[in-house]
Amino acid sequence: MSQAADVLIEALPYIRRFYNRRIVIKYGGAAMEEESLIHSVMEDIVLMKYVGMRPIVVHGGGPKINAWMEKVGKESEFYQGLRVTDAETVEIAEMVLAGSVNKGIVARINQHGGQAIGICGKDANLIVAEKRTPTIMDEEGKETTIDIGFVGNIIGVNTQPIITLDDAGYIPVIAPNGTGVDGTTYNINADTMAGEIASSLQAEKLILLTDTRGICRNVEDTSTLISTIRIREINTLIEDGIITGGMIPKIEACEKALLGGVAKTHVIDGRIPHSLLLEVLTEGGIGTEIVR
Repeated sequence: MSQAADVLIEALPYIRRFYNRRIVIKYGGAAMEEESLIHSVMEDIVLMKYVGMRPIVVHGGGPKINAWMEKVGKESEFYQGLRVTDAETVEIAEMVLAGSVNKGIVARINQHGGQAIGICGKDANLIVAEKRTPTIMDEEGKETTIDIGFVGNIIGVNTQPIITLDDAGYIPVIAPNGTGVDGTTYNINADTMAGEIASSLQAEKLILLTDTRGICRNVEDTSTLISTIRIREINTLIEDGIITGGMIPKIEACEKALLGGVAKTHVIDGRIPHSLLLEVLTEGGIGTEIVR
């Protein structure tokens, strides 16, 4: 019993510190696929709400999009961690993310005693976007634009729908898409969207659930985990090939959030049961924190 009491006492200063503070959680990876981990994350989110924190969930759902694309005979293609999205793919992504995935998360949170409401970036113009056009340098040193389809850069965030739900005591669950000024639907990387929302809300924390321990100098060796990264170190870590692929949008999201006023950002392993509580309510934490 004393051990259980020690755990609660360790959590007390963090509960007090984060009471009534908004915490944006990007939910994705294995924690969305394995039944035991799904329950673990839902319990964490509901507990955070009941002790006075204000969790806001932005979710992904890439594997389910991949599965639907296979059903219609399409291959998934990525560029720098972003899904290449043609007209058919953006329809599939919206159907899967704003439909079955979003409502599934809402139902799970409600099942565990929370009160969640699902919305997407198109609701009340929550996310206004424009076409994202990455550039690369060719062999001659010239800048070349890459067309990755209906992938959006966020140019505006209307936080009012989120604030309205949050102030009313609900847990907002947000699917990652947005609308252009001309009405075009854009697929938005969920990490990017979580970072923009955290920044716009001036959230206390942004937490990204991943399928890795955090940022490791050697991805094959978890003992090389980097516990803290400062913004000024990010470019060097990308250039050195330590931050690559799908981790790039995650770190860029953290950087955006920090520059927008978020106090701390975290990249943690969603495969660890109750990883959210371990990161928020314990002294050591379990992943990589990215700070100003």
